[in-house]
Amino acid sequence: MKEFWNERFGGEDYFYGTTPNAFLASQAPLLKPGQFALSVADGEGRNGVWLAEQGLDVLAVDFSEKALQKSRKLAEARGVALQTELADLHTWNWGENRFDVIVAIFIQFASSQQRPDLHLAIQRALKPGGLLLLQGYTPKQLEFKTGGPSNRDNLYTAADLKQDFSTMEILQLREHEMLISEGPGHSGMSALVDLVARKAA
Repeated sequence: MKEFWNERFGGEDYFYGTTPNAFLASQAPLLKPGQFALSVADGEGRNGVWLAEQGLDVLAVDFSEKALQKSRKLAEARGVALQTELADLHTWNWGENRFDVIVAIFIQFASSQQRPDLHLAIQRALKPGGLLLLQGYTPKQLEFKTGGPSNRDNLYTAADLKQDFSTMEILQLREHEMLISEGPGHSGMSALVDLVARKAA
């Protein structure tokens, strides 16, 4: 699997583009300079670098060395600081009450069996009052074939997320379809689910 991602991110071009995910960018009013943010499976850095441009202190974690090399290159080109860490997120020490914001954009590498533990780790890692910003593909994405996993087990619904994050205050949760253009990797009509949730203070 690591070889797959290193090959995908090994070229000069940015497979998912260099502009931030549109859902993430739309949440800018919720972000504050100086907050400590984790960008989960950040890939080539488009989201982590954007967070740094908003004045946040950002840790970008991925398990592809090639991706992180490109994220550091993008951060340097944009004139921002970005911490990066190479990690397998299933075994990584997320910490507790560590982050003000966790950004999880298309982190659909976990199976339905692995996902509850991953989502618990996210909740533990957030500080009290911390914010989760998550966007993923729903199973309907298999009809569109415009990006994301080809395995139904890696996709989830709003109901799945409501269950996994039931201890958090859900500020926004919706399934919708829209045209997205994020490099060659995500391009075309897409079936999406958005979640904005806050950990209890």
